This record gives sequence, structure tokens and C-alpha cells, in this order.
Amino acid sequence: AVPSSLSVRITLRSASDGITPSPCSVRAVLPRCRNMTETRTRRADKQQNGDAMAETSTVDDVFDDTYREKEGKKPPRILVWRNIILMGLLHIGALYGLVLFPSASWLTLGWTAVCYMISALGVTAGAHRLWSHRSYKASFPLRVFLALGNSMAFQNDIYEWARDHRVHHKYSETDADPHNAKRGFFFSHVGWLLVRKHPDVIEKGQKLELGDLRADRVVMFQRRHYKLSVVLLCFLVPTLVPWYFWGESLAVAYFVPGLLRYTLVLNASWLVNSAAHMWGNRPYDKTINPRENLIVAISAIGEGFHNYHHTFPFDYATSEFGCKINITTAFINLMCFLGLAKDRKRVSRDMIAARIQRTGVAQQKHI
Repeated sequence: AVPSSLSVRITLRSASDGITPSPCSVRAVLPRCRNMTETRTRRADKQQNGDAMAETSTVDDVFDDTYREKEGKKPPRILVWRNIILMGLLHIGALYGLVLFPSASWLTLGWTAVCYMISALGVTAGAHRLWSHRSYKASFPLRVFLALGNSMAFQNDIYEWARDHRVHHKYSETDADPHNAKRGFFFSHVGWLLVRKHPDVIEKGQKLELGDLRADRVVMFQRRHYKLSVVLLCFLVPTLVPWYFWGESLAVAYFVPGLLRYTLVLNASWLVNSAAHMWGNRPYDKTINPRENLIVAISAIGEGFHNYHHTFPFDYATSEFGCKINITTAFINLMCFLGLAKDRKRVSRDMIAARIQRTGVAQQKHI
């Protein structure tokens, strides 16, 4: 046993990459230190990932290759008819928004773009990079803004979104993955929302350590008042602002910056789960399905560098190329410049090169 008064400093080094993370202090048990180390083993015989970074990882978003899908018949798909009907009506409304689009004023179109950007950032800079991966730290005012944007995006509250996303990374493309891309494009894009979750998704989600989310008062306030915030921010505010301030018709205001904008943000986010797991190149890790996809990077304001992201989930930029085709990264950089964010976690160039050499496809062109 290690005496409580004895502090042991251990330096973790990857033999393959020559990367030395920050030392971690072990007082009682070594597994705690091991859990803090960023490892991402994809095969039983694969070397330990050289991306070990003791200070930046959360074991919740590191792939777990010890999970095994249960043998035998898969559980039946149980349709959620309420979601099917509502999703159908939403897309019909969005199509009507396209019909009304030419009649919208330039102010309304500009407002639609603003609402698109705010709601997209609520997902990408908020629920994804901040709360799911803790890849940077945000001040209270910035967290409030991102929570408001997340409610405008209406893709489940931050707590549930981050929990499901951590499960997605930890059990990627298995039965425990909420939007398992191996079940096809439609399922990973939208079908997973139209059926009951696989039992393994529920089981694994319940076992995650989500204390950081529960300790964030912004996250829990939004969760308590989520339905009201969605009605106000996703539907009423986008509709009433153009109607009240510059006399746009209620029909155009509701169907263009309201339903059409909301549907476009939804599908842009879903493309990360579907298209970015199927089409594109894999320069960083050719053993996994997530890809670098230019179209997804553009539509999801920077979330299309998916092979990189699944290889280095703790990197705040989700890309090797910084702000290039990555509005979310530029936004986070701006917030840091303004003093509203700090402690951005980043992967070194040497670490990227070593990883490409070991598991990637060096000759493939990057985006």
C-alpha cells in the first residue's frame, strides 16, 4: 500500500510517439492516474495511443475496446410515433419555408443567418466542445450565451446531449452508440431519434461519470427549464423579431427563420453522425470509420474533420488546421481574446505527425 503521506510522481511516456504528458500525482491507487491518461486503443493487439495527455483527457470520451456486443438476436426496433409524426411535420414546414424564402426581406434573411449561427454555436462550441469534451473553459456569461443558443437549436438539453455524445465516443459504432453508423445512413442521420434506444445505449449512459455536468449551474438550470426555453428561443424569438421590428409577415417569419432555419441546423448536425462516418478520407486513423468531410465541415461550421476528432477528441479545434473552414474554432479563439474563455487544449504537431505515421494514411490529402 502507498502511504497517504507519500506523493509519487509518475511520468507517462508513449514508446511509439515519444510524447511525455504532464506528471500526475498518485496517492492512493494507480488506476485513477490511468483513467486520467488519454488512451485510445482500437484493437487488443494495438499499441497504446501516443496521444496520452494526463491533464486533458476524460475517460468518458475515450474509446473502450473492452466492450463486446451481446451475441444472439438483436432487440426489436420500437418506433416512437410521436417523434416520427413531429419530424415529418417539421420537414414539411421547412419545405414550405423554402417556398416562402424568395418573398422574405433582406433583413429577415440576415436574421435567419444570425439565428442559424447562434443555434449552431450552441451545439458546436457549447454542447460539443465545451460540455461534452471539456476542451476549453468558458466564463459564466459565455456559458449562458451557449446555453441559450443550445435551446435555440432544440437538440435535447445540454446534459442529455453531452451524455449521449460521450457514449458515442466511448462505444463508437457499436450497439452502445446512440447513432451507430454501422446501422446505415438513415439510422445514423435521423432514424435513431425515431426509435427507442438500444438497451446498451441506456445501460452505458447510466454508468458514465457526469458530475462535471451536474456541478454546472448553467447546464442544470437549462435542463430544468428546457421546454420553456425551446418554445421561446427556437420558435417565438426567431418569429417575433422580424414581425415586430421590420414588419415581416408572420407566415414568412415563422417558416423561414423559424422552421426552415431549425431544420437546416438539425440536418447539419446529423450529417456529422452520418456522412462524416461514411464519406471522406482518414489521414489520422484508418482503422476507424469517422472521416474528414468538407461538406460537413462547411454546413456544421467546423465539425466535419471527424477522423481527426475521433483520434484526438480533447482538441478544442477538432481539426489540425485551426480556423480553416472552422467557424467554431474562430469563435472560441475570439472568446479567448475577449477574456471570456481560456485553457484551450491542443494537440502538438509532433503528436499529429507521429499518429499519422503509425495509424494514418500519410499520402492522403487533408481538407
